[in-house]
Amino acid sequence: MKIMEIEGGRPLSGIIRVSGAKNATVALIPAAILTDDEATICNIPEITDTDALCDILKFLKVKVNRASESMIIDPKFMENAEITEEFSKKLRASYYFMGALLGKYKKCVMYFPGGCSIGARPIDLHLKGFEALGAHITVEKNKYTVEAEELKGANIYLDIASVGATINIMLAAVKAKGRTVIDNAAKEPEIVNVATFLNNMGAKIVGAGTSTIKIEGVDYLGKCFHEVIPDRIEAGTYIIIGALCGEKFKVDNMIPEHVDSLLSKLEEMGVDLEIGSDYVTINKQSDNLKATNIKTAVYPGFPTDLQQPFSILLTQANGKSKVNETIWENRFMHVPYMSNLGADVTVKNQTATIFGPTPLKGTTVTATDLRAGAALVAAGLKATGKTTITNVEHILRGYEQIIEKLEGVGAKISIKEI
Repeated sequence: MKIMEIEGGRPLSGIIRVSGAKNATVALIPAAILTDDEATICNIPEITDTDALCDILKFLKVKVNRASESMIIDPKFMENAEITEEFSKKLRASYYFMGALLGKYKKCVMYFPGGCSIGARPIDLHLKGFEALGAHITVEKNKYTVEAEELKGANIYLDIASVGATINIMLAAVKAKGRTVIDNAAKEPEIVNVATFLNNMGAKIVGAGTSTIKIEGVDYLGKCFHEVIPDRIEAGTYIIIGALCGEKFKVDNMIPEHVDSLLSKLEEMGVDLEIGSDYVTINKQSDNLKATNIKTAVYPGFPTDLQQPFSILLTQANGKSKVNETIWENRFMHVPYMSNLGADVTVKNQTATIFGPTPLKGTTVTATDLRAGAALVAAGLKATGKTTITNVEHILRGYEQIIEKLEGVGAKISIKEI
């Protein structure tokens, strides 16, 4: 078991470089098996989710070569084996193999995916999309068999603009006969990145990034080279840390437009920002942050994945702030630990009310999920004294070299085995 220790209360300055997007990478790696040649993906983050997906590829006899931030995936000799429960439960994104294997082989057998316990995470929309394309689904306990004699294009309306369902249906549809139209599709940048990857192979996808995506099925997908976009959630997390602790604190190699909703709120609060073409700099800390309210929403609204770190910043704002979570029902599991650190926060009916400013003092806390862990890192950096975070494996799933990056800007932070 690993713990993270943070000696907080230190000003941070310097440059943090944002890595490739976790939420794009975990879809791109399964998508790569759709090629009939080989695919090279660069700017891949070194996180445990990436490792778990590579383990699945190797289990399927896919050849994987990793070097630095790049990966060459060659599925020419792969075998469509049943993906075991052990592999499936390691991460939520294992479900992208459903769409990819269905698209390539017309059959997939795997177990219900794992991931953070942030609320009910059904895959009904994915399955309905597969059924619309002509697949038959059999469920035995938590094992899913999805198969079709032939996949045919269809008009598919998503009841919820789900990122996972949008991508999974795209993966299944790229080699289906005829045209598939996904209405009420999710619009996140990661979806555009996956669609671009598939198009680079020879797929015919238009409309990614809008609410309607159209896919003309093709018979062959070829060799391609592709780059993962910068991680907007990692960028947003470090920008929030900079707002808490930063002086001349620069978050580099990012796309500011992808975090517009966050930057607008920070400017409203009075954070001294400089926004460039591929960076955001926090020039100095503010002693007079204004309270504000946020409501999470699908892209381009305020990201649910930044709600938890942002709630830490609100503890330092003057007055009453409210955080309304509309995406996941268990996204406030970090709140008891915020209270332990000294925050004045209550939760009722999916809304957290935070009064500030309150001084934060280090103590022992637990990362209940990935973004809760990121929030506690932010809190530990701001708090006086030592903060110890347990269950840090959650954090390492999504933040590449977080220790090294924070040490590079002056944080006193380490991971220990106990």
